[in-house]
Amino acid sequence: MDDRWQRDVCAIAGVGQSAFSKYSGVSVTALAADAALAALADAGIDPSEVDGVVRNDMDLVSCAALGDAIGAGNLTYYGEAGPGGSGPCAMVAQAVAAIMSGQAKTVVVFRSLNGRSGNRFGLSAELDPVIGGAETFTEFFGPYGLLSPGIFFALIAQQYMNETGLTSEQLANIALVARKHANNNPTAQMYDRAMTLDDYMGSRMLSTPLRLFDYCLETDGASAVVVTTTERAKDLRQPPAIIRAVAMASGPRPQPGQMYPVLMRENPLSMPSRYCAETLYTRAGLGPQDIDSAQLYDCFSITALLQIEDYGFCAPGEAGGFIESGQLEVDGAMPFNTSGGHMSEGYIHGMNHVVEGVRQIRGHSSNQVAGASVSLVTSAPPPSTAALILVSA
Repeated sequence: MDDRWQRDVCAIAGVGQSAFSKYSGVSVTALAADAALAALADAGIDPSEVDGVVRNDMDLVSCAALGDAIGAGNLTYYGEAGPGGSGPCAMVAQAVAAIMSGQAKTVVVFRSLNGRSGNRFGLSAELDPVIGGAETFTEFFGPYGLLSPGIFFALIAQQYMNETGLTSEQLANIALVARKHANNNPTAQMYDRAMTLDDYMGSRMLSTPLRLFDYCLETDGASAVVVTTTERAKDLRQPPAIIRAVAMASGPRPQPGQMYPVLMRENPLSMPSRYCAETLYTRAGLGPQDIDSAQLYDCFSITALLQIEDYGFCAPGEAGGFIESGQLEVDGAMPFNTSGGHMSEGYIHGMNHVVEGVRQIRGHSSNQVAGASVSLVTSAPPPSTAALILVSA
């Protein structure tokens, strides 16, 4: 065990989110304030008690802007983590570090984006080139046709299929389970839109072998959580989701940019999530056999599939058989993305996964796992990643 880590010192005391839509009609600051105020009301904490804010490095809302919008007190801590989807669990880790080091007592962690009507993600950087590539390193890959995250993950998926024999019908289970769970979640964008295997197989092939329904949604919305000490959280309005462990990892030889440099590794299928899992489980004193629900980052179906192996739910190369055997269902061995995740609830860059992990601990999920007391939440695996484990009191 890494004896520098202290278990169960902090907890998530409140969660909140705005409506998820294709067109919010309001600013990202307004969305962030909606989610943050909802999280504070959920916890029973007055906004004036907030003394810390952590945001995503791709958020357009500054910590000061959110503090102003919600009526926070004196902010003694503010920070950010990323890049992008790698950030949310690392953002919670920053809040924990701020509290454990005495820099803050009540920290709001948020992500807000008008991902459909405003600043859309996943578009080619070649559409708006910047001298030096804005440190994304996309300029080294664009000339060879690597223009979007969808193309990047299609290359990863094709290599995985070539090496393991994964079929499109097996991969479809990621999208189908997410959609099934979203159909029970009234706040999900795909709440009333059922999907069959025929729908999946008949959808447009966007970048072989990934179809339309292998991609995440585009969403306007925000999610937020309130982190404080476990001792204090036990006296607040909701049952606390205790943070048993948090971890971040880059893997050996950290790589720059957002994701494309991963293709320069000796094995592009080797993601930092494998190293993150090792640290996380060691710190938690738990293993994959102890996890009751798994909220895995799913910008694409293949992204979630790789993490199923990296977090130890099946052996390397065996995820195809694992997911087609019903293990992702609420009554399976690894209940997966029980709110619908990015593929069917909404794309809030992984922050909605943290919220759903808390709901499972409280017993408030629309797809509640019976007796759930341990939630795994992960962030995007490339180029670096983060994850956390929540437990009940």
